[in-house]
Amino acid sequence: MNLELLGYSAFLSLIWLGLIALNAFRRTDRDNKGSDEDYRPYVLVILPCRGVDITLQDNLNSLASQKYGRYKVVAVVDSADDPAVEYLKKAGISHIIAGRKCKSCSGKVNAILSAFKKFGNADVYVIADSDCLFSESWLEELVRPLSDPGVGVSTTFPLFNPVGGFWSKVKMLWGFVGNGLMESEITRFAWGGSMAFRSGFADSALRKRMRSSVSDDIAVTKEAKRRGLGIYYAKKAAVKVNSDDSFAKFFEWSNRQTALSILGNRKLFKYGIIFYAGNILLFWSGVILSALVSPLYLVFLLPGAIGIGKACKRAGRADPGIVPIYLLVEAIYFVNLVVARRMRSIQWRGRTYALR
Repeated sequence: MNLELLGYSAFLSLIWLGLIALNAFRRTDRDNKGSDEDYRPYVLVILPCRGVDITLQDNLNSLASQKYGRYKVVAVVDSADDPAVEYLKKAGISHIIAGRKCKSCSGKVNAILSAFKKFGNADVYVIADSDCLFSESWLEELVRPLSDPGVGVSTTFPLFNPVGGFWSKVKMLWGFVGNGLMESEITRFAWGGSMAFRSGFADSALRKRMRSSVSDDIAVTKEAKRRGLGIYYAKKAAVKVNSDDSFAKFFEWSNRQTALSILGNRKLFKYGIIFYAGNILLFWSGVILSALVSPLYLVFLLPGAIGIGKACKRAGRADPGIVPIYLLVEAIYFVNLVVARRMRSIQWRGRTYALR
């Protein structure tokens, strides 16, 4: 073995050890031992709506049919002629018109602030997205961790269920990075599609932060961390988002999500570039060197094999088709980071928001 190959192999070994260590020593969530099975606060579910999502009627019906007894759902729309209003009426969900818009916040954040202002009698606020399909025990599982005073926010993360073609399947695997972030207390964040917090958390400090934020996820996550409160990952409260994405729809969505993630944590760009570049380099080096030099280089495929195994587990099936999509998604993440870093604005439900 020449010195160049030996040096390169040593470099790959360092990457391999780093990736294996990330999988082996991930700091997982503690059990929520302080939770109370009988915890039943009065809950207001705030549902910002704009336009018609895929399977919207089913989503709304599932939200209106929760086992949890003490709750009310209120949708917030921009105007009475929003197309979503017809669907809300069929589901028996009341709605209000959003108040005067804050200058620097998104339409969704403005809708949440409008509901805070109008409904002050809830013990717990829950934020839900209209593109989510909820199990009947969703609300119960999401709210229960808040009985622990050390938990400031309870949240979950969706399965992007592919109901379209190839790119909807890519979106499913792309979303699994969010599950990975949720599984570690270090990287966890409050996901705005399904999160709960006590009404006392929604005080003037949170509202001030939200008024200058494009993303409710970022505002709530930063406020919880500032107060030293935990963010609990309620796995049993997982929701489903039905997806029929084309390439254009997926690429726009994934770039937007990445841009918002970088906005929330500037270090994410650097760490993400290193992580995904290392993954890609290690995998393809393992493939090429095992074919040209020695089968022993197949060991460098182990982190990729672990990742594919986790993807199959999260998808709920061992599908051979997941393997090529997983490899493609690794490259897409890298491209998303590069594109998102240069973005100065995002398009979101027909509106443009500056990133600052």
